[in-house]
Amino acid sequence: MRLEAGTKTQKLSQAANGQPAGYRHLSARLQRAIRPTFTLCLIAITATLFAASLSHSAFAETARLAVATNFAEPAHELAERFANTSKHKVTISTGSTGALYAQIKAGAPFDIFLAADTRRPAMLEEAGDGVRTTRFTYAVGRIAIWSRDKTRCATGDGHAILARDDYHVLAIADPKLAPYGAAAKQMLEKLALWASLKPRLVFATNIGQAFAHVATGNAELGVVALSQLKSDKKEVAGSYWLVPSTMHDPIKQDAIMLKRGTDNAAAKAFYKFLKSDAARSTMERYGYEMDTPTQ
Repeated sequence: MRLEAGTKTQKLSQAANGQPAGYRHLSARLQRAIRPTFTLCLIAITATLFAASLSHSAFAETARLAVATNFAEPAHELAERFANTSKHKVTISTGSTGALYAQIKAGAPFDIFLAADTRRPAMLEEAGDGVRTTRFTYAVGRIAIWSRDKTRCATGDGHAILARDDYHVLAIADPKLAPYGAAAKQMLEKLALWASLKPRLVFATNIGQAFAHVATGNAELGVVALSQLKSDKKEVAGSYWLVPSTMHDPIKQDAIMLKRGTDNAAAKAFYKFLKSDAARSTMERYGYEMDTPTQ
């Protein structure tokens, strides 16, 4: 086979036409022979890349979760684990269960609701805003009395901790908005301290704000979610007393697929993941129970 060099003008013309390096040095006959094959290869590669792009855009979706504040950190960890093993993504909005319920009723674009109670998901199901048969208890929460003081809650006696006169503020979530606040109120009533401690109570919008009151030193004591004290991402200083679950109604936390998530592949996949052993083990590590506590 003989290779011939073209004229300088031909080389410039071929380069301007986008011919690959080396191609311009081939004989005219060889160029004519390989040109159709080269063109077909380019078409095939372009079609493959275009199809891959369409496939990714068509099947990779985003699940939008409404998550009760007590479950914020576990939810983010679960979302990260889910994203690592799935083509889908998850976005999370947190707030009190009551506030999130109001947003959903107002048309907020959520696919799944992870509440801190059973009542609001049941109401959404009854009203047709939630998908029937998808509601289930994903976790059972616990509350604790927490102080940044390493000795204040070390007595092992909740009544003794709360009845002391050496503190000014006890932070709890608003019982009207947050199930964890309702549990805190029941506990205080059980200890016959609700009326006497009312002047010291500060009501937070949600359990996250109750935790923040203590963390920033604005309250010496707070009734918080046990999960907030089991964080892997931050060291939680101080001491706490785990409230026996017999002192309040079980904090059953229900999840429900919302009407908007019915046709969302990411929402369906995350809903299934939430029931997996991997998800359950993560929740247990944060102090949640999978069944109604008996203690």
